[in-house]
Amino acid sequence: MPLDDQALLRYSRQILLPELDLAGQQRLSDARVLIIGLGGLGSPAALYLAGSGIGAIDLADADRVELSNLPRQILHEQGALGQRKVDSARKRLRAQNPGLQLRVHAARLAGDALRRAVAAVDLVLDCSDSLASRKAINRACLEQGRPLVSGAAIRWEGQISLFDPRRAESPCYECLYGALGSVSESCADNGVIGPVTGVIGSLQAVEAIKAICSIGDTLIGRVLLVDAYRMHTQIIELQRDPDCPACRNRPGSATAPRTHG
Repeated sequence: MPLDDQALLRYSRQILLPELDLAGQQRLSDARVLIIGLGGLGSPAALYLAGSGIGAIDLADADRVELSNLPRQILHEQGALGQRKVDSARKRLRAQNPGLQLRVHAARLAGDALRRAVAAVDLVLDCSDSLASRKAINRACLEQGRPLVSGAAIRWEGQISLFDPRRAESPCYECLYGALGSVSESCADNGVIGPVTGVIGSLQAVEAIKAICSIGDTLIGRVLLVDAYRMHTQIIELQRDPDCPACRNRPGSATAPRTHG
């Protein structure tokens, strides 16, 4: 629906940006995104996307809020301990932006359920915390032709990239990590400093906004690495792997993104 006067006032600072303008704000309003994982990465990503004027957000997480989550998972508060993360997140985001459409998946999405959830949106943010989940999300996005903003954080480091199967030259997540096999590191085993998850999750929101509005230089074919301990950033180039088990048979496509409403 066209933006009303309240929306124009709410998002006026964004609309002032010539790269975004009214047309970009309307694209955000028309978009639906899926955030998988409502922890350290998903929390800032969800808050900033809700604040930016995204019209609809689907939230997916199977976990409940625990005490050890609170230092970095800023969607959740002390009073939410024991609640499902999707319920805690829905309450917080609805209070932040009452006009936001929210749909929740209180389960670890896999198989057909994952494919359906991905097909129902315009863009996916992978904020999960396991290699197996990341590979499954990547393949679902490849099958359904949906852009994927992938972020990760551990210890003092983080990384982010954008994979877009609609672009023939775009690599996929497994082009970068397919060789890792069963090797996986988690925050539960190795620790993480909370603000790093905030940095990466916030950048995921920025990259999602740029992809939806088709503006700026995105991270397609590039990976941004952040080392907060040394306060060092680096961008590495990433080519599509012709032998990638996930995307080697994927044809190029210029399919336009789906819109809802």
